[in-house]
Amino acid sequence: MSDVLQLMIVLVIILVAAKGSGLLSSALGQPAVLGELLAGVILGPSVINMFSASFLDSPYLEESTHLLAQLGVVFLMFLAGLETDLSQVNKVRRVAFLAGSLGAIFTIVMGAGASAPFGFSAKESIFIGIILSATSVSISARTLMDLGVLQGRQGLAILAAAVIDDVMGLLVLSFFIAFAVHGGGGPGDALLILVRVIGFFTGALIVGRLLLSPLMRWAMKAPMSEGALTSAIVVVLIYAWSSEYIGGVAAITGAFIAGLFLRQTDAHRLIDERARALAYGFFVPIFFVGVGLSANARDLDGSDALLLLVICLVAAVSKIVGCGLGAFLAGEPFKSALQIGTGMITRGEVGLIIATVGLSEGLIKTNVYSIIVLTVLATAVATPLLLRIVFPRQKEARYG
Repeated sequence: MSDVLQLMIVLVIILVAAKGSGLLSSALGQPAVLGELLAGVILGPSVINMFSASFLDSPYLEESTHLLAQLGVVFLMFLAGLETDLSQVNKVRRVAFLAGSLGAIFTIVMGAGASAPFGFSAKESIFIGIILSATSVSISARTLMDLGVLQGRQGLAILAAAVIDDVMGLLVLSFFIAFAVHGGGGPGDALLILVRVIGFFTGALIVGRLLLSPLMRWAMKAPMSEGALTSAIVVVLIYAWSSEYIGGVAAITGAFIAGLFLRQTDAHRLIDERARALAYGFFVPIFFVGVGLSANARDLDGSDALLLLVICLVAAVSKIVGCGLGAFLAGEPFKSALQIGTGMITRGEVGLIIATVGLSEGLIKTNVYSIIVLTVLATAVATPLLLRIVFPRQKEARYG
């Protein structure tokens, strides 16, 4: 079979597995996303390893699937931004800042401290803490949408705090690489990093405030098919690209910000309806299955099991305690602080990006990278279950 025909078969397998496992998970009273993640584990190298099948011999399949999964998380975070009311977020800005900041600090300290007894150097231990510092709320956002609480005070605080600690994690990474790894040119590199971040957020704000509303009004009236949706997709991709390429922060941060600004345009309801169908019908299931596909438990030997357990515990406890404490200090009651801390447990693409940088710089070895991937998967599986416990049961929304 040609490469494109093989990709078609892979996509059929992924989409059927995602939706089928999601239905089964829902029937058992669990979030659909949990089934999608476990479907990825079963299809991946940990169990079946579908890419090793004799009829799937194209060298491009895994990379093509990975690229589609990356688009999936971009669209997922765009939809999360599109659902987020900035006026409501403004009400939780103090909570989000303290929760995001303390969550990142606690995680770096606890991650470094827990790693040191396993024979890592101080530099390696600190880097493992940095890997764990960034939250990925894509899975939390999906679960909060399913629970119908994304627009509640806690849901908004989780989204905003995650953006803050992602930016903090990537800034700490950049400074760490500049000073601890590359040495000499550190201060100049650090200043350049700061300029890039400020430049991106300034540009994103100017474009979002001044240009997007006129653009979307024109797109809605222009004589072209799905003009509003196409224009919105272009905006999201530009924001996602520029956040990483220009600003040095994760592409998902740009996608989320694009959603925030597009919500304030006249076309936001139309965009939401069209983009949701596209994302949840195709891209998002590929992302969630892709998380499982990236995990390979066979890379680990017996001596790594304890380290994996410790890293997973640190990943969960550091966010519950750090983010929860930050929310509590900001005036949230204990239950609300616990909900916010729990929603910040998940790790994902930002952590994997940081781990990939560390692998290329020689700061971690391949077994540690596999442990990080499995930690991402473990937190992704655990968080929906924990959120269902800490949030009261409500009528669930259906997003596919």
